[in-house]
Amino acid sequence: MIELIQEYWRPLLYSDGQQVTGLAMTLWLTSASLCFGLLLALPLSIARASSRRRWRWPVQSFTYLFRGTPLYIQLLIFYTGIYSITAVREQPLLDSFFREALNCTLLAFALNTGAYTTEILAGAIRAIPRGEIEAARSLGFDSWKLYIHLVMPSALRRALPYYSNEVIFMLHSSTLAFTATVPDILKVARDANAATFLTFQSFGLAAALYLCITFVLVGLFRLAERRWLRFLDPSR
Repeated sequence: MIELIQEYWRPLLYSDGQQVTGLAMTLWLTSASLCFGLLLALPLSIARASSRRRWRWPVQSFTYLFRGTPLYIQLLIFYTGIYSITAVREQPLLDSFFREALNCTLLAFALNTGAYTTEILAGAIRAIPRGEIEAARSLGFDSWKLYIHLVMPSALRRALPYYSNEVIFMLHSSTLAFTATVPDILKVARDANAATFLTFQSFGLAAALYLCITFVLVGLFRLAERRWLRFLDPSR
């Protein structure tokens, strides 16, 4: 075990000397996917919660597609399926993008978490009391001003407990990145297992790293909930 740590601590944490690997790659991939997914979900959640079918149905179809199919299959489609299309390879921009495994992985993860986050935020928007909306309108807030200053800030706060589950789910789902040869924690652990045949030790170290990250994330979200969800506590 000590020999394994001495030999693989650097690739497991941040780099093998040639590229970013292990913990650093997992954190970057998870953070980037969540950021792009959240940016995508902000406007889509407004359309998803809209009463107008022409806005709601396309977004509903998007979320149904990505929530109804496994992330693993989505990753395979983006990583190998799309690049096998001749029209994609003939376009220089698309060819250079889908040739890179990291780009395909990030795109699949961002769209997947974007679909889940859209539904989370749409539910939070629908949960806002009608009285708050009417009070804002009585003060002269128009549609976009209402969403910018009241609806979205309130929805983001209310969605914190549910979004924390999505963040942890995305962290654990990042283990699929090794399928596209992205050198995340699991990829390094598999390489260590193949080289040393210390299966329990190799994957045990990987599990410990994921457990530590999850512990930190849970703590951060609890602090955020205590600060931004105080108004929902009847005792206060």
